[in-house]
Amino acid sequence: MSRNSGPSVRINGELARLVRYGVSGGASTVTHFGIGLAGVHLLHLRPVIASSTGFLASIAVSYLLQRQWVFRSAAGHALAGSKFLAVTAVAFTINTTVLWLGTEILHAPYPVVQPIALTLIPLINYVLNSRWTFS
Repeated sequence: MSRNSGPSVRINGELARLVRYGVSGGASTVTHFGIGLAGVHLLHLRPVIASSTGFLASIAVSYLLQRQWVFRSAAGHALAGSKFLAVTAVAFTINTTVLWLGTEILHAPYPVVQPIALTLIPLINYVLNSRWTFS
């Protein structure tokens, strides 16, 4: 057995991938939340519309970083992209539901509600993208 294929190498590789995922998620989150905040505070859009716009913009950032850097996938764009969009649709549904419930039903401020969705989404995305999209 090669010294480079032991459990510690697999753990270090997974840890490095999680760190890369965190960085790429941060870039995606800044895109999403930044555009959402600008939409609410500068353009006076309703929170769900502003957040949805930010979410859509973050898709390109997220896909490119995850495919090329996080998971280092060789999967073609047609296959990986379609799977990524399916996972993104799940995340979009979670985001929209949390935002709608929080801001429209509970009347909580957008900057308080959005981080809740932004905590749930990466957890779900990592599992689905690592095991299905870019595997």
